[in-house]
Amino acid sequence: MTSDVVQIKIVLKDTKPPIWRRVLVKSSITFHELHYTVQMAMGWGAYHLYEFEVEKFRIGILDEETEHYGFSDLIDSKEITLEEVLKNGAKKINYTYDFGDNWRHVILIEKILPLDIDTFYPVCTAGRRNCPPEDCGGIPGYAHFLEVMKKKKGAEYREMKHWAGGEYDPEEFDIEETNMYLEEIQEFMEDQDNDDDIF
Repeated sequence: MTSDVVQIKIVLKDTKPPIWRRVLVKSSITFHELHYTVQMAMGWGAYHLYEFEVEKFRIGILDEETEHYGFSDLIDSKEITLEEVLKNGAKKINYTYDFGDNWRHVILIEKILPLDIDTFYPVCTAGRRNCPPEDCGGIPGYAHFLEVMKKKKGAEYREMKHWAGGEYDPEEFDIEETNMYLEEIQEFMEDQDNDDDIF
């Protein structure tokens, strides 16, 4: 069966100005694959647990550890496809990454397009602004991080700069680099899924 292509817009909630990416994905991808697509497109590192919410349904990783934490009612993200959800008329999907920092995203279903056999999917077609650093403390921590980095002086600035691995530009977005990561998504998924420490 030939897949359609779904144009989605991923927006990181509560960021002003907004941090977002527009991505084309095959409708046949699983939600587990969609998770990695969001990770690569936004600039996250796939270090933490995640969950999708579509209407009243919750979709995520099912394993022994998550069941102990009360996630037994989750639909297995490896067993449900985007196409299955779209058939029910879904236009918006909520996605949370890292339950500690609580990075909440909204995934908007913008349009359905025909598959182009000469195009590699997923592919990012547009976006704005840099992804926050991992483990910076969610939206409040990110706001504080930006304030400190703007000062460019002082002990806290030097400490945060070292922690962040150098200077950080909140306006930076490189679409070519993003698509380079997306082209390697299958290999990255396999590496991450084989690492028991991820979840």
